[in-house]
Amino acid sequence: MEQSRIRNFSIVAHIDHGKSTLADRMLERTGAVAAREMREQLLDQMELEREKGITIKAQAVRLDFQAADGHGYELNLIDTPGHVDFTYEVSRALAACEGAVLVVDATQGIQAQTLATVYQAIELDLTLVPVVNKVDAPLAEPARVAQELVDVVGFERDQILFTSARTGEGVEAVLEAVVRDVPPPSGDAGAPLRALVLDATYDSFKGVVLYVRIADGRLDGRSVLRLIQQGRRFEPLEVGCFRPQLQPVPSLETGQVGYIATGLKGIAEARVGDTVTTAVRGSETALAGYAPAKSMVFAGLYPTDANQYPQLREALEKLSLNDASLAWQPESSAALGFGFRCGFLGLLHMEIVQERLEREFGLDLVATAPGVEYQVTLTDGTESVVDSPARLPAPNHIAEVREPWVRLAVTMPARFVGAVMGLMEEHRGEFAKLDYLDAGVEVEEGDARVLAEYLVPLSEILVEFYDQLKSRTSGYASLDYQFASYRPARVVRLDVLVNGEPVDALSAIVPAGDAAPRGRRMVGHLKELIPRQLFDVPLQAAVGGRIVARETVRALRKNVLSKCYGGDVTRKRKLLEAQKAGKKRMKMLGSVEVPQEAFMAVLRLRD
Repeated sequence: MEQSRIRNFSIVAHIDHGKSTLADRMLERTGAVAAREMREQLLDQMELEREKGITIKAQAVRLDFQAADGHGYELNLIDTPGHVDFTYEVSRALAACEGAVLVVDATQGIQAQTLATVYQAIELDLTLVPVVNKVDAPLAEPARVAQELVDVVGFERDQILFTSARTGEGVEAVLEAVVRDVPPPSGDAGAPLRALVLDATYDSFKGVVLYVRIADGRLDGRSVLRLIQQGRRFEPLEVGCFRPQLQPVPSLETGQVGYIATGLKGIAEARVGDTVTTAVRGSETALAGYAPAKSMVFAGLYPTDANQYPQLREALEKLSLNDASLAWQPESSAALGFGFRCGFLGLLHMEIVQERLEREFGLDLVATAPGVEYQVTLTDGTESVVDSPARLPAPNHIAEVREPWVRLAVTMPARFVGAVMGLMEEHRGEFAKLDYLDAGVEVEEGDARVLAEYLVPLSEILVEFYDQLKSRTSGYASLDYQFASYRPARVVRLDVLVNGEPVDALSAIVPAGDAAPRGRRMVGHLKELIPRQLFDVPLQAAVGGRIVARETVRALRKNVLSKCYGGDVTRKRKLLEAQKAGKKRMKMLGSVEVPQEAFMAVLRLRD
């Protein structure tokens, strides 16, 4: 295929605005998939994606399109996630493209994530094709939403296309717009090979499989290749493209997207963002690659069976090859044994990673309560980064602690502004600005849509914040957030003691003024979750050496007097004393097993 007739583009949008459905219709229109093989959300090939109805991994596919000008074009489509936790997938997909189809729901209009994606695309100088989707929905307002795109983003009114991904209406016009407006890929076909590694996965038979975009030169399946940054040489087993399954081809030309089966068994030998070139007379200049993902949420993952620790390490190695935003390092816990401290982009990302580890690798895991990363300045002037309560130094060694704050963007109808402001005040939020998105459109009072921005500590929005926002706005609000800065904070480590023994996996870093209330709620949760023993189990919350809350799980008591049907009272007293001594001995020697639900009790402190 001539380079001038190749188009690389992504479909981007807020969650549930119809990206995957529009991709399905494009597959049907271009004949990429036979009718008998067609199903909904075809590009969402992961079982979790189909269960949850969301896109988790960006997925590429090559389409052959006969345009109205009579020429055939090769379209490399990348369907991307919409949830804020997977923006790193979106950023990597956009970096491989020259354009993007921006999809907006005709019933909801511009949402917070829509604007975040638009800014990403503008920074990369991509051509945007605006599409208003779901025009056939009963509550659709395509004219109003089109005006929003004109006023907020700056499109021309005649640029905007109207589609129904459900019925296929307007899909042909979108494909024609991609061919007409998105520029062909740049690159020197006569230069030495340079291919950017977009993604990677592991196959038991093919080894590490690299997903690549050819920036310069030509890739065939016969040349020995080299990873520039890693310095690793390999002979490819197979070169191919996505249709959407892996399909071998003789070669990949400049501008095309495809894959290389490397045969490498060492997972650490290949990394996303590296550059592939030929081993002989190849390029020495690597492509720009990607900025590493910054983890926002941290939690410990431990196998319930200590013998599964090596399997968990191997599973994390394979999963991090496929998920470049996952960070992990070994750690140990007195309560849970050996495990790994993992960094995630958000709570949904954490949930998805845990489920993938359990399903795809057959592991049974315990996850500790999530937290954020703090910057700590010690009294001797040294700086350290703390992502686990166990690593927070003693208060007398700390000069200052700084916590991460994020810029939170919320889109909602104007009638919910008061409710959202109240929610932000409860979570230490600071108001930044308020913009009306419907400035040029006639709407009823209270229905005008606004974009409100706040600065709020990241730790305050980790747990249940999204649920509370949806509840207080009747489901109409959407949010997006980006890291803003670190600010000084007064925080302490809240420890939990079960039967006098600290359970490090239940420790949490909390604001100093909130330690006692949180401690009371935490031990209250644990009292309901920890099963009763044959002896009293004290539950305590402590800050340093000071106990701030206590509850007791009362003992199960066997009726030792049931066999006494009368007689001397001293016999009954003797039996009761023996029982009392036995319980005291059990309390000293007995161990209390803390169930998995207890580790998630921290998540429900605001119930």
